[in-house]
This record gives sequence, structure tokens and C-alpha cells, in this order.
Amino acid sequence: MPTLTDPWTLGGKQLENRLVLAPLAGIGNWFVRLQARRFGAGLVTSEMVSSFGLAYGNERTVTEFLRIHPDEHPVSLQLFGHDPAIMREAAAMVADAGADLIDLNMGCPVRKVCKTGAGAALLDDHDRAVSIAAAAGEGSGLPVTVKLRPGQTPGDRRGVELARRVVGEAGIAGIAFHPRHASQQHAGRPDYALARELAESVPVPVILSGGLNDEDGILAAYETSGAAAVMLARGSLGNPWRFARLLGRYHGEPSVHEVATELETIIAAAEDHLGAERAGRYLRKFYPWYADTLGLTKREREQLVTAPTTAHARAALGALAGLSLAA
Repeated sequence: MPTLTDPWTLGGKQLENRLVLAPLAGIGNWFVRLQARRFGAGLVTSEMVSSFGLAYGNERTVTEFLRIHPDEHPVSLQLFGHDPAIMREAAAMVADAGADLIDLNMGCPVRKVCKTGAGAALLDDHDRAVSIAAAAGEGSGLPVTVKLRPGQTPGDRRGVELARRVVGEAGIAGIAFHPRHASQQHAGRPDYALARELAESVPVPVILSGGLNDEDGILAAYETSGAAAVMLARGSLGNPWRFARLLGRYHGEPSVHEVATELETIIAAAEDHLGAERAGRYLRKFYPWYADTLGLTKREREQLVTAPTTAHARAALGALAGLSLAA
């Protein structure tokens, strides 16, 4: 069995290792993806982007979500939507923006996505899903992958059936598989044995997602599933060192100075991307992840996690650098 450090091919694209940054909704912009690449991820995926927002020229969608840093390649942009014609147009825009691959979200269980007929709603509408997948490939000329779940509720296997159809009928290059049902959201143990069944039944790579939160668990899930690669999501938030550890490029836990330096890099990039005021609001969800990586107590983390502006966050980081975190 290949190791996570071994190269592999996805849709004709040569990837240096088998670690992938998952599409993180509301998080996976260019600087988060670039961070994952810096720490070793072989492929990074954007946050979920509306095909309608692109096709209709929504200014924020086009200017912010299509931004790709030259150093983050190879990069896949994830699209969602329910209309094949719109998807074809949006996929062409993604190709023009310089993406290397396109991923289609057919597993998001969030109500506001599903009620439009997109995301996990497509687990119940296979003909539409196949048409959307085919349109994305036709519009972009890029390799297309599909991210999905086994079905809507435990015991439902329509997502597995859909995986086989989009591969066979739409020429999909790979399947990103989260082996929890849509109704489970992110709760419960993923069915990695079902992932193996899928991996053994389709002629394209399967990328495993779901429940991959620590190195031992990631390695065990990778072996159990027989997947071609693993996709890190929440397990990498505030802890990009996890990519490096899995690749044997880093050992142990980062120091306070390392974490502070990394978070400062993220703050500066967010200011570049959003402006200082918006960045201050946007980054409030980031700070607790880095505090967790440092193992800070509630009192020690308070100034950082409640920082109202990026200036306050920088001041809190400066104070943290003098903390002794020894037990």
C-alpha cells in the first residue's frame, strides 16, 4: 500500500503526496490554502463557491473567491449549484482564473444549500447530478472531482450509486468521499469500510474525508479505507503542522514563537485580502484554533480569542510570546 508521502495522479495531474486540504466553507481562501501548501499538502481545495454567484457576476464572489496565489498550485476550486448550464459557465470562469482542477459539492448537508437543489440534495437527483458533473468538465476542460456522502440517512447508499454514475457517465476524475450520511452532519464515526467498498468499485481515485483529526487516526483511516489520499479539514485548523508531521517533515508540537509567527502571517494575509476592518471580524473564528494548538488555558487565551481588531490580536500574540506553557 502506498504511503502518504508517495506521489499519485489525479485527472492526469501529478501530485507530490497524498495529503489534501479539504474544502472548508467560509475558511478555505487563498491564504489558508497557501499555508497548507507551505506545510506540505500535495493538493489544496477552495471553500465552496456558488456557481450562480460566478455566472451572474457577483462582485464579491468573482473578486474574492477566484483569487489564486501563484504559489498554491496545484489547487482545486470547489463549486456548488443545481443548474448544468450555469455550472458550465462558472466552470469556464474557474479555468480562466487558473485553477488546476474543479471539485463539485454534492454532499453539503446545510439547509440553505440543499433547499436550492444543490449539495446533498443531489444525492436524491442522480440524473441532474450527472448532468452538472458533465457540464463542469465541458465548460472548463479541467479534471473534475465530486465530493459526496453515502446518502441522506444511515443505511441509504444512493451516494455510493451516484459516485459510480458520475464516474461512468460524466467522466469524473476522482471522488472525495465523506462516509457519514448527510443527516449525521459531522457527528458519529465515519464508515471507513464503506469507503473501501467504494474505492474498490470505481476506476478512479477516492479521497477520504471525515473524522481525520489526529495523526494516528488519519493513518488508521487511510489504511482501513484503501483510499488513494486523505483530505484534512477541521483537523488542520490552526494546526498546519499536522501536514508536516504526517509527511515526516516536522516532529513534536510547535513553540509559542512558531505559532505566533504563523498566525501573524495569516493576519497580514487577511488584511491584504479583506482590509484591516473586515479581517479583524473574519479572523475571530481563527484565534481559538491557534489557542487550542498552544494548549492555552481559558485565562491565557482570553485576550487573543476576544481580540476585536487585528491590532489587538497582534498585541495579544506579543504577550503570549512571554508565557511559559510548561505544565
